[in-house]
Amino acid sequence: MIAAPELTAQTGIAHGFFERNGGVSSGIYATLNTGLGSNDRREDVLENRRRVADAMAVPPEHLLTLYQVHSADVVHVRSPADAKAVKADAMVTTTPGLALGVLSADCAPVLFADGQAGVIGAAHAGWGGAFRGVLEATADAMVALGARREAIKAVVGPCIAQASYEVGPEFLERFVDADGANARHFVPSTRQDHHMFDLPGYALERLRCAGLSAPVWLGLDTCADPARFFSYRRSVHRAEGDYGRQISAIALHG
Repeated sequence: MIAAPELTAQTGIAHGFFERNGGVSSGIYATLNTGLGSNDRREDVLENRRRVADAMAVPPEHLLTLYQVHSADVVHVRSPADAKAVKADAMVTTTPGLALGVLSADCAPVLFADGQAGVIGAAHAGWGGAFRGVLEATADAMVALGARREAIKAVVGPCIAQASYEVGPEFLERFVDADGANARHFVPSTRQDHHMFDLPGYALERLRCAGLSAPVWLGLDTCADPARFFSYRRSVHRAEGDYGRQISAIALHG
């Protein structure tokens, strides 16, 4: 579990960006796979999630994750029922004892906190969700619950980095058509008409555009580090057929 100083310094906040180690799954899912949407043994995934819940000091049923669909939709969670079978990509809460979780395997997990106001958030930001505005929507939802925009700390967790993220010409066109300034998040790759996309850099820019003063990225590339992280793109390159998901979580403890 990786901790970010920016969140550790927040009063009454527990958080962790969990790696792939410390669980019971085997094979391509070894070992802390928390993705119920994978083809891993369900009982193993549930045990892995129980271990994460223990680390977050919440009951297993209070470790919440959404049916992530690369949207900009944010759910205000007051109880575990509010997140059950919900299709969305971010959660916010002021309720102590709920751990807001994000599943990822290259997409960017982003944890938010205003400890003084007692408001937290968690967002799943792949390129699609970030492009559609999930990070700004999460910050807005936190402000609606009483957070001060200038006090919100946001940390981008382990995700695919630019050196690992080659994209085709239509991908670049989509971003540049939306805003010509987006071109700065791309550099040419070794393949003609292909580029390398800076997902964490793009996420940080969107967070700054949301009015957050000092968002940070942990600087960890999921695709390049198979010993520590699951990666969708790496699984495709290896023709593995499926992949595990790590989890990042944040909770209020009153």
